[in-house]
Amino acid sequence: MPETAISACMGHTFTYGTLAARLKRRLRRFKVLAAIAGLAFMLAPGVSLGENMDQYPLHTAAQENHVEDIRQLLSSGSKLDARNASGATALLVATHANAIDAAKVLIDAGADVNAKDNIQDSAYLYSGARGHLEILKMTLAHGADLSSTNRYGGTALIPAAERGHVETVQTLIDAGVDIDHVNNLGWTALLEAIILGNGGKRHQQIVEILLTAGADPYLADRDGVTPLQHAQQRGFKHIENLLRSAQAESGTKK
Repeated sequence: MPETAISACMGHTFTYGTLAARLKRRLRRFKVLAAIAGLAFMLAPGVSLGENMDQYPLHTAAQENHVEDIRQLLSSGSKLDARNASGATALLVATHANAIDAAKVLIDAGADVNAKDNIQDSAYLYSGARGHLEILKMTLAHGADLSSTNRYGGTALIPAAERGHVETVQTLIDAGVDIDHVNNLGWTALLEAIILGNGGKRHQQIVEILLTAGADPYLADRDGVTPLQHAQQRGFKHIENLLRSAQAESGTKK
């Protein structure tokens, strides 16, 4: 049957797409109302149903970037920083999805940007690591702990440098993150940009940004291998030149 051939009663004509969209909106609203009703029931005196009744509707709305649903759930008593099975808050779920509007509503409502899940990710750390720049900026404006670390003992700057997120690296440096922080692997952001980077344009820019901001070009890994030596081993000529220039400008020979 052609898409335009669906006719409803009362003389209205719908396309398949229009009908599907309406049904989807109504289903979503039904789920929100059902979640609110379930929350009210669980909050009633004497009711204790345990985890089985909790389907994390706020987390679902956050992941799907449904701002109005988030507002409605919060106004109906959903806990802003409640955790799901993985220990994530709704804000962290929104950050995973890079759902900017949802993240903004949650942060504006007071969500904890430093709340960590079971693997030590927070909205601040994850947005920095993944280059979700808009959410990162919101976390920085709402109390992000620059000294907090992920499960590898690294700040947000280290994975951002490794993954080639140029603007994110600059943003974190401007915010005041420790440039020479060493993670559990014995690597700084500069080392990780070289060791795990591909030596291409983005990593070249990041190395230059880090060195300009004062990263130590001599700070070696646990085996005593310096950033320059790592660059030489990988044939990263441009990065090698940047490091040599930084060493020359430091006025110290090592």
